[in-house]
Amino acid sequence: MKHFHNKVVVVTGAASGMGREYALEFARLGALVAITDVNEAALAETHAMLQKITDKYSHSEVLDIVSQDGVEAFAKTVEAKLGKAHVVINNAGIGGGGAPLWAQESSQIHTTMNVNFFAVVNMTRAFLPQLLANQEGAIVNVSSVFGLIGTPGTSDYCASKFAVRGFSESLMVELAETPISVHLVHPGGIKTNIAKDSKNGAEFEEKYLKTDPLDAVRIVIKGIQSGKQRMVFGYQSSLLNFLRLLPLKLRNKILYREMGDMRDPEHYDQLAVLAGQSK
Repeated sequence: MKHFHNKVVVVTGAASGMGREYALEFARLGALVAITDVNEAALAETHAMLQKITDKYSHSEVLDIVSQDGVEAFAKTVEAKLGKAHVVINNAGIGGGGAPLWAQESSQIHTTMNVNFFAVVNMTRAFLPQLLANQEGAIVNVSSVFGLIGTPGTSDYCASKFAVRGFSESLMVELAETPISVHLVHPGGIKTNIAKDSKNGAEFEEKYLKTDPLDAVRIVIKGIQSGKQRMVFGYQSSLLNFLRLLPLKLRNKILYREMGDMRDPEHYDQLAVLAGQSK
């Protein structure tokens, strides 16, 4: 896909961060934009920004993308108001529990998988018929550099992003003989609020989240135009992409040394208790 003028672009997680920048940048490129998020107030802000950029009609809808029925209804609304979708940006996500496995509730792990993975499946299934009907389309699925390697205290998040990676790579092959391109995005440290609700969120943001979201969005848009299927970018992404090539034992030692200071002593007190109970 070489241009986006009058193309219908759907963006999830559009209330802030990269999602907001996707919406605004596609509007600048002449697209008709449909946006969604669970944050009603912030989504309304994004929609107001869109309306200042373009006089083209746009659609904004508060939606829990974990709901398959809700997503299917959203897809029908987008088609009725804007036309069949050409581009779907599966951007929405949460940072997960931010704790080791034993310190997380099962409900948190299920929530992380539902939002970060199953919502991507829901959106893709709902909009794929529209892309195929247009005989032109792009699906952009946002994984993470933590979808390339496993890191401590992020087992639920890494699992969800590895799942997005596997799903997207399979989809690339399944759609190989169609006019639909699939793009897998592995952002590194993008300056968003994804970690704000986790216990060490402020510390994590200061140390790792440094790349401007608009710069990241422009990389993805160029990747869509050039047909690039995998995009790895953002702060420390090159280092983490390199680490995945190392033997696991060596990689794990490096990750433990690099991210060990993010550990919460309370979590390891819990582990000691669990170990004592298992004797």
